[in-house]
Amino acid sequence: MKDMMSYKGYYGSVHYSDEDRIFHGKIEFIRSLISYEGSDVDSLCEAFEDAVDDYLDLCTKEGKIPERPFKGSFNVRTGSDLHREAALLAKAKGTTLNTVVTEALEKYLSA
Repeated sequence: MKDMMSYKGYYGSVHYSDEDRIFHGKIEFIRSLISYEGSDVDSLCEAFEDAVDDYLDLCTKEGKIPERPFKGSFNVRTGSDLHREAALLAKAKGTTLNTVVTEALEKYLSA
């Protein structure tokens, strides 16, 4: 993925500030704001990995469960017409709305 790094299941953004002449980013897809920076690509990667490790260590010390990206559930706002069509399709197929949406996403992403 362009402009992203991954480590231990976490994803970090990659940005460059020409004004400050520094690379920076934050851990994406979680609520906590965890940022990092580096003067070059290697130091940015190291800072990202250190930020993830520090976050996990802090959670352990505080007895908290670390936030994980991509828990497997999310809200989708489709509008009432599309919602109705999908629900009626699920009912006609004898399945759930969740299954219809999951199958649609799988089909869309494999194309």
